[in-house]
Amino acid sequence: MHKILTLNNISPLGLAKLPADKFQVSADVKEPDGILLRSFKMHDMEIPKSLKAVGRAGAGVNNIPVEKLSKLGIPVFNAPGANSNAVKELVIAGMLLAARHIGPAWQFSQGLAGTDAEISKAVEAGKKNFAGFELPGRTLGVVGLGAIGRLVANAALSLGMKVVGFDPGITVEGAWALSADVQKANSVDELLRQVDFVTFHVPLMDATRNLINVERLALMKDGVVIINFAREGIVDDAAVSAAIKTGKVYGYVCDFPSNLLKNHERVITLPHLGASTAEAEDNCAIMVAEQVRDFIENGNIRNAVNFPEVVSPRESAYRLIVANANVPNMLGQISETLGEAKLNIHDMVNRSRGELAYTVVDLDSPATEAVRQKIAAIPGVLMTRIV
Repeated sequence: MHKILTLNNISPLGLAKLPADKFQVSADVKEPDGILLRSFKMHDMEIPKSLKAVGRAGAGVNNIPVEKLSKLGIPVFNAPGANSNAVKELVIAGMLLAARHIGPAWQFSQGLAGTDAEISKAVEAGKKNFAGFELPGRTLGVVGLGAIGRLVANAALSLGMKVVGFDPGITVEGAWALSADVQKANSVDELLRQVDFVTFHVPLMDATRNLINVERLALMKDGVVIINFAREGIVDDAAVSAAIKTGKVYGYVCDFPSNLLKNHERVITLPHLGASTAEAEDNCAIMVAEQVRDFIENGNIRNAVNFPEVVSPRESAYRLIVANANVPNMLGQISETLGEAKLNIHDMVNRSRGELAYTVVDLDSPATEAVRQKIAAIPGVLMTRIV
């Protein structure tokens, strides 16, 4: 019986992917094989020695100590693309909120008082303060053309907008999913010079922190609208606040309220609603539960943020998996150890990702615990397990 610890409420549709005859799932299970979570912050948590996998029912993994887990040979799975439509819809809504001053107009209407005739008169006098503009013909810049960015770009085109995209790491599959009408920018700076709106769909890391700052705001058109439903920190809020006051920025819509922003003119802040739909939560939970189960039962890795993708159909009933540092002769040492034990390799798959590598070995006969321990003792081996 495999044990799964849940650190947040996980959609029942996701948990249903972990059948009760094989998995014990609860919020207080001891010595878990796997952990499922959403927003729980794991950085100060003691990592159980039994832990084999962590699954984040969402895309971002800032709340998970990925580097620490990598050194233990523990893959961290996420659910890229599962919440894409939810975020896409909110980005489109954000553009409309900013362009049509819907937030301030709603507040104005809520503050009306008097008879219906008096309210009607106040409406006619006040509506001129909320005049906006339409989206067709405007240019949207999309920074990051992953699953969400592609949906946003294609949806904006269908609304009659022009779209410019930038993503130096776009995959061939990603390019096929992107409309041919999306123009390519060669840099963030090149994109920012062209756009009326800009939206970000990138993770937060050193290279993306404060992508929008004082210097880049100076490159942009006057009256630009900035949208951030990706991660707090990608936009320098203080710089944007100052740019709103000068008229450089027309509006700012983001998912990350702060004391600076929550009551700021021409700023709309939402309480981190990007993936907050029932459909997105279900999709994320289903995807990550399936991935964690496949790793625990078969050793397959799909959509891990720290290890390479290795999905290998089982060629025999006897499988050994190894996570290790990506150093020379590691495969040779693994193969030699198996050979010394008279174990024939039926099939072997090895992949690397940066400083880490992962190997799946299907054998014609079962490996003993003594053999596993001998492989585990090879310098650079982080984890090994008989599946």
